[in-house]
Amino acid sequence: MHNPLRSEAEMFRVVVIVGIAAAPVVALGLVAGPEWGAILLAIELGIGIGLAWRSFRGTESHTADVARSSDEVRRVLVVANETVGGRALLEEIRSRSAGGPIEVMVVVPALPSSRLEHLAHDVDQALAEARERLAASLRSISAAGISARGHVGDHHDPNVAIEDALRTFPADEVMISTHPPERSRWLEQGVVERAERDVPLPVAHVIVDLEAERAAGTAA
Repeated sequence: MHNPLRSEAEMFRVVVIVGIAAAPVVALGLVAGPEWGAILLAIELGIGIGLAWRSFRGTESHTADVARSSDEVRRVLVVANETVGGRALLEEIRSRSAGGPIEVMVVVPALPSSRLEHLAHDVDQALAEARERLAASLRSISAAGISARGHVGDHHDPNVAIEDALRTFPADEVMISTHPPERSRWLEQGVVERAERDVPLPVAHVIVDLEAERAAGTAA
């Protein structure tokens, strides 16, 4: 069973959510009376239970639906966020093209840069930055002679974004790109393990160290 408090980051998230939810309850209780505060608290609890159930359902073991194709083109679904433009990821994609025709679908789940932004659903800047990274990545992939397209995912959960894409994109392989383990929120959340468990396709994990790549580029 999924433990919703399996990491320090998730514990932090719960504490902040509780704090954010309590503030309007207290304020409404003081201004309009305790009964209105109780009503708002009941509404928040209902929403919280619904979101928790949805999250739990999303972590249950199941097999993702995958679209099928009958042609000879090899298709790779690439899922990445901040690392989508990394050289290590581009090299992995290029290596897949050695065996014949290849098509790449790049999905970028737009995640805020901080936990507080994530909890506040302040995603406008994250969406804009994700679109810029995606466009640059698609240009690099296309410049390598590989057919590529992509979109910014409309769901913050990378595993849900993977399953959504697989329903319409007949992939032969899923490639998940993350930061190194010590800096990767996706690895902390078990994104790769969940994909390996639920997706009936080969799942490749590509680690992209953007800091090392930038340092190497500066030195060169």
